[in-house]
Amino acid sequence: MDRLRELLNVLRQHNLAQGHFLGLMNILIGRRISRADGTEVSTGLTWRDAASLLKRAHWDREAVREVGVDPADLPPRDRQRFWYVAITRAGVDSAAATTAGDALVTALRRHGYVIGPPPGR
Repeated sequence: MDRLRELLNVLRQHNLAQGHFLGLMNILIGRRISRADGTEVSTGLTWRDAASLLKRAHWDREAVREVGVDPADLPPRDRQRFWYVAITRAGVDSAAATTAGDALVTALRRHGYVIGPPPGR
């Protein structure tokens, strides 16, 4: 999980997070992530693990607006549940999510990450 938190930090530091929430969810949940040197970062997360990661990283709650979800409509006090519900509503397995993920893959490649294809490709 530490390597995933490093990935999230790279996204924040290089302003790649804004506008890429759906793509990020698609990558975290459905794709293999490694560093350019072959170090494994992730083989894909469950929705629950992705929610936990976002909670621990104190990810910006406003990011859910990018997928048409109002943060006020999500559980306000339980952050893990907040992110879990947001992920379920985001449509991370849709064609739009795959396209968004592919766009983020290109940006992350410049920062030393190798992201595998989505399931089924």
